[in-house]
Amino acid sequence: MEKNLDYNRAIEIAENIYWIGIYLENDSFQCHPYLIENGNESVLIDPGSMLEFDAVVRKIGEVTDIKNIKYIVLHHQDPDLAAAVPEIEKLIDRDDLQIITHSRMTVLIKHYLLTSDYYEIDKNDFQLKTNNGLELEFLTTPYCHSPGAFVSYDPSRKILFSGDIFGGLEESWEFYADEDYFKEAELFHKEYMPSRDIFNYALNKIEKLDIDLIAPQHGSIIEKRYIAKLIADMKKLDCGLYIESGYNEKLLDTIEKLEKKEQELIEFSRTLELRVKEEVEKNREKDKQMLHQSRLAQMGEMISMIAHQWRQPLNAISATSANLSIKAQLNKINKDLVIKETKNIDSYSQHLSRTIDDFRNFFKSNKILEEVTFCGLIQSVLRIINVSLDSKHINLITTLKCKDKFRTYPNEVKQVILNLMKNAEDILTDKDIDDPFIKLSTYQEDGKHILEVGDNGGGIPLEIIDRIFDPYFTTKDNKEGTGLGLYMSKIIIEEHCKGKLTVRNTKDGAIFRICL
Repeated sequence: MEKNLDYNRAIEIAENIYWIGIYLENDSFQCHPYLIENGNESVLIDPGSMLEFDAVVRKIGEVTDIKNIKYIVLHHQDPDLAAAVPEIEKLIDRDDLQIITHSRMTVLIKHYLLTSDYYEIDKNDFQLKTNNGLELEFLTTPYCHSPGAFVSYDPSRKILFSGDIFGGLEESWEFYADEDYFKEAELFHKEYMPSRDIFNYALNKIEKLDIDLIAPQHGSIIEKRYIAKLIADMKKLDCGLYIESGYNEKLLDTIEKLEKKEQELIEFSRTLELRVKEEVEKNREKDKQMLHQSRLAQMGEMISMIAHQWRQPLNAISATSANLSIKAQLNKINKDLVIKETKNIDSYSQHLSRTIDDFRNFFKSNKILEEVTFCGLIQSVLRIINVSLDSKHINLITTLKCKDKFRTYPNEVKQVILNLMKNAEDILTDKDIDDPFIKLSTYQEDGKHILEVGDNGGGIPLEIIDRIFDPYFTTKDNKEGTGLGLYMSKIIIEEHCKGKLTVRNTKDGAIFRICL
């Protein structure tokens, strides 16, 4: 391609695609806006700051009337890319002008006081199709270097508008990159990309595209013959965290501290559970403190379930930490292993966090009626108890016919469902039932929403079936049962939720029926 170019004019880099930036002398940080001429649906890409404003407006005028611009693409929210947009909006003066960006960035871009509507790529199938036939595809490149960053690809002309990716820093700037461009790109990416693994995630997406030309926001335009090698070199580049001395050592120290916190949390959970049970025993003879006692008992049950749910991920975290620690001592640790294992730890930690979230709202006093479905409630409960059912080889059978929404107190109903399933699990385990199962069924009857929880545990003896909802009545060992679970379940369903909770025996076992 021609190298002797007049930077004072709009430069056509492909059919109907123009560089409309400005060359800033002795400035290593060149910024490049682009224009796709597309009739009255033209696209302006990364317009730049007020430093380039006059030149950009003038060069747009060389190609088309500025009022023909219908879309402005903002690949991220930084001022070197977006600061001129409010003034450009005024010149375009179109009611149908749209700002194309990611929803993660609209919360930041709004601070420029833009008046146009947003075209959020993540809510439009990551593509744009204009009436004039132009199509653009958008690929997310999160944290390169913004959480909502993305790149734009024109499949018909095989051009990638890459935002910050493939940018370069070099005072002796050339419009088109040469075979040594990696030297210019290296410094930019070391400074502006957070880590090699995050950067490679974006490069792996880009590498799959058929690209003839890359038009970055900074640096030089890259022709096809240099693209493959440039991507390969960039994949090996240490950037962000990886250029920080002592990163790996700090990471291992963090893992060690996390392991210590986990042990403290286990001990705290055990101590809290014992204290709760002690309080339940002290209040057992005091009828006037029935409600207080009931809530403490439920808290004890919850803590027991939390401990059960946490055991597996905590063991996994401990094993992962031990593995990293051993390899570190043997000098056999590497970055890829650290990344993999810390991602595992993060996954386990998120599981612990989700478990807490599933439990924490039950005891809130500001319960609010919400629109829910039984399917949603059951799914939430299964996240808590599935691990326990699997470990005891209890088969779960679901027949969910009622999928309509209704209004209730979801956290309270979930606690009842969880309590009924936990009771069924205990019966099946205590009796050592062959091929044990718990069956969940939902359906509608006379305008009511019905959920049944059944098992094949043999049922409830007839001599006690009328007493199982009584306070303090339990068939469990005194150390395991408080006699309050079914009592409080009935209170929740019938008094709080204005429904009905009943039980009956079948040939297989007991079936508890919630009617709302």
